[in-house]
Amino acid sequence: MATPNKRYALGLDYGTNSCRCLLVDLTDGTEIADAVFPYPSGDAGILLDPKNPNLARQHPADYLQAAEQSVRAALEQARHNDAAFDAQSVIGIGVDTTGSTPLPVDATGTPLALTPKFQNRLAAMAWLWKDHTAYAEAETITRKASRLRPHYLAKCGGVYSSEWFWSKIWHCKKEDPAVFQAAHSWVELCDWIPAVLCGKTRPDRIARSVCAAGHKAMFNAEWGGLPDARFLASLDPDLAALRSRLYSQAFTADHPAGRLSPEWALRLGLKPEIPVAVGAFDAHMGAVGAGIKLGTLVKILGTSTCDMMVWPANRSLADIPGVCGIVKGSILPNAYGIEAGQSAVGDIFLWLIRCLTPESFGKTFDDKFAALADAAARLKPGEHGLLALDWNNGNRTILVDARLSGLLVGQTLHTTAPEIYRALIEATAFGALTIINRIAEFKVPVREIVNCGGLAVKNPLLMQIYADVTGRPMKISRSDQTCALGAALFGAVAAGPMHGGFASVAEAQAVLCGVRETVYKPDPVAHRVYAKLYALYRQMHDAFGTREWQGNLSHVMKELIAIREKARSSGTESVHHGR
Repeated sequence: MATPNKRYALGLDYGTNSCRCLLVDLTDGTEIADAVFPYPSGDAGILLDPKNPNLARQHPADYLQAAEQSVRAALEQARHNDAAFDAQSVIGIGVDTTGSTPLPVDATGTPLALTPKFQNRLAAMAWLWKDHTAYAEAETITRKASRLRPHYLAKCGGVYSSEWFWSKIWHCKKEDPAVFQAAHSWVELCDWIPAVLCGKTRPDRIARSVCAAGHKAMFNAEWGGLPDARFLASLDPDLAALRSRLYSQAFTADHPAGRLSPEWALRLGLKPEIPVAVGAFDAHMGAVGAGIKLGTLVKILGTSTCDMMVWPANRSLADIPGVCGIVKGSILPNAYGIEAGQSAVGDIFLWLIRCLTPESFGKTFDDKFAALADAAARLKPGEHGLLALDWNNGNRTILVDARLSGLLVGQTLHTTAPEIYRALIEATAFGALTIINRIAEFKVPVREIVNCGGLAVKNPLLMQIYADVTGRPMKISRSDQTCALGAALFGAVAAGPMHGGFASVAEAQAVLCGVRETVYKPDPVAHRVYAKLYALYRQMHDAFGTREWQGNLSHVMKELIAIREKARSSGTESVHHGR
């Protein structure tokens, strides 16, 4: 018998290295259980090629195992915490994933990597979002679209990315022609998981996400859906032939993709026929889980970052150069979703720990992070004399160039690991401010910033520096798992009020979402120093990132020294805490 007056939704969050299952009480938003399943294949779940640093793939078998193991573990935890809990009270499921992470599939929707012929072929695996092998194809798509179909690029910031759908598919033909020819179709991970759970994997039956289609595959109802066959043929006739085996419709995440099949109900320990919502990307659902609304910028901080905003669908919105896309319905059903972000943030700090931090700071990564943060927090803004570009994994916004790389200026024989750590945090904050300024420049007001993800919760130094650099308060989402919460929220909306769910996303957000009491407020003194450093950052940003820039950078090192000397002679202490 179901728990009286209780109803729950389940969110599956497929991240870069693991899958998380979150179980949410829909009466008050209490997160009653969660479980994490690390992907077992490759290096922390990622299949790599030592000969090609741009390659990053995943094994689709990991995704299936993750669903079963994480859901069962979460249900068991819920039963352990509350003897009255009954899994029959789960009324809906939502799914978010990384993206663009497309899989080559056969006519039944089975990933080629799960077939005997292609089980060991990297090209037959899921092409993880951070795979940049298709940079040449992306450049060609951008060049041809700018000449033949400029309106395609206008909705994705003016540049097509190597992280996205068409680039990867086209590169597959060049990397492994046999895999390309064997692929009947290609399916985004956020579409494939709901299809699997519903037992509807045949490509022509899969409910495709407008989030994935619009942001990564240049899908737009204004030009008939996917890019037209003539344009695709100008790239490669085989891409034009593939178009008819993809899809012509795409749906918002408040729609059901189908209902949980008896097979998967048994595997997961849930009742069959509960709705499974149309999937979407992790950051977009994370924005909803963080309570996004008009005027709210949600920053999802992790290995990379995604910045999300919405704009009413019934109001005009200019195209914004350099963003990752403007797509109707990709975040909230009746609003344009605006996506931007940075290709590496947490990954940059992890690189510093792995490669440059001495063992004297600790033996484990956690110990080293704690020691670096403690030492870096004692430094005043500008005291280290360093300035970095945060492009260690390319630039996602606003330059959209995977072939850019990181830079650290101002090093001396006395530069320490904590100083570098602080400079790298500041660099990611400068990158974040560049995105904020670009969005605001096109008349989309940023009235508040809500942060979520592990870095926002666990790194107060980073949050304070972000406040000081941007000159804006930094709020933090109440939930530690906003992506999974957003997925669960859409599962509850797909179920609808007749079955104990919600009638709308706004209604669900009012119950499930919120922010914490702690707010990181900008320090005026620190902000003035960072304004000087940001001016230098923008000069380096434009000098190394654009072809148009003309000028002289000979003053940069000298100005960094002047800022450093003033900081070291000042008696003002650096203050870094939320308040």
